Amino acid sequence: MNPVKTVVKNEEEEFAKGPLSILYQAVKNNTKVLINVRNNHKLLCHVKAFDRHCNMVLENVKEFWTEVPKSGKGKKKARVVNKDRYIPKLFLRGDSVVVVCSNPNLKG
Repeated sequence: MNPVKTVVKNEEEEFAKGPLSILYQAVKNNTKVLINVRNNHKLLCHVKAFDRHCNMVLENVKEFWTEVPKSGKGKKKARVVNKDRYIPKLFLRGDSVVVVCSNPNLKG
């Protein structure tokens, strides 16, 4: 057997059964995943492609995060502000990925 085909076959098996299987299934079934990235930002999106380093090409990304405004004078507690934004296409570098979860809305 061709060594290149062997490597590709081994990679496919690794993606289908290993810890990257969540991303593999998300690409295969076109389902959304929830990705927790650095700075406590969360991304809910479709994964179009990924590699073993968790670099990802994402579509229809909804990014969520919270901000605490700096309080001015006085001792009032600042209110936490939830923020979000939409990004149509995004390349996510793998070193910023903390956790990847399958879409919790699909699980019973």
